[in-house]
Amino acid sequence: MMTFSDALTIINREIQSIEYPENTSGLYEPVAYLLTLKGKKIRPALTLLACNLYSDEVKEAIPVALAWEIFHNFTLMHDDVMDKADLRRGQATVHKKWNENAAILSGDAMLILSYMYLAKSSPQHLKILLNLFSNTAAQICEGQQIDMEYEKQTFISIEEYIEMIRLKTAVMLGACLQSGAIVGGANESDRQSLYDFGIRLGIAFQIEDDWLDVYGNPELVGKKTGGDILCNKKTFLLVTALETAKGEDKKALLYWLDNDTQPDEKINAVRQIYDKLSVREKTQTVLQSYYHQAISALQKVSVDEGRKKILKDIAENLIKREY
Repeated sequence: MMTFSDALTIINREIQSIEYPENTSGLYEPVAYLLTLKGKKIRPALTLLACNLYSDEVKEAIPVALAWEIFHNFTLMHDDVMDKADLRRGQATVHKKWNENAAILSGDAMLILSYMYLAKSSPQHLKILLNLFSNTAAQICEGQQIDMEYEKQTFISIEEYIEMIRLKTAVMLGACLQSGAIVGGANESDRQSLYDFGIRLGIAFQIEDDWLDVYGNPELVGKKTGGDILCNKKTFLLVTALETAKGEDKKALLYWLDNDTQPDEKINAVRQIYDKLSVREKTQTVLQSYYHQAISALQKVSVDEGRKKILKDIAENLIKREY
């Protein structure tokens, strides 16, 4: 059985061995830069591990795993431009290190490169993988658009927020697992169960991210907490607080949403409102619910429990992480 470390070793080796055209280094230098920054590489690892549930030979799944990792980083490169972010994984974002035009064009090149890797799949699986990849890519764009629209709205429902993060984050985890299962030879029922596992895990993963930005240990998270509060980012915590708050609590929360001149005071005040409304506990309750839904979906996969343990352990580590 492959371990998570084994999967990462393969992915890192393959990323390092990508050959870029020499006469267009200006286009591909940002691509290589972003791909080699330190990151979790959860998505390609899940692709290989899902394949390994059904086959000890994962060679055919490697191009698919790389396609997902390249596509994921393409979305990050463009997201950083839209968000005007300065840092990615502790290093300068591409549009800061180069410029916005470079980030846009090199991001486009990454999208094309991801399809080039997907095209290396066997003819037996190419059509279904292409449909899965393209549908997932479209859903991620839809999720990003919804997220941008929500930035202009003060109030959205918890259900709307969950649907947004399902599209923006969770569908890729589900598709990575499903694509690995396809290459490995899984039956249709198992493919769907692994997809469902990824969707629930992806939602829990994003809610955990939201929680860590407010309550995480800054030394472990690697940055000062409260960044989402300062930019009024729609998170599970903020959406829950806005849906729960009444009277003076709602008035105070709306006041701080309009206040950009006292950053430290804003973080502390909003955190206190969250504490008063039990948002911290409510968030953990919902997070745990999605985690257990993910494990229930994984249990439906018809392979030996010992082979599934690696995915169960990854799920547990993702939602119990401190950074």
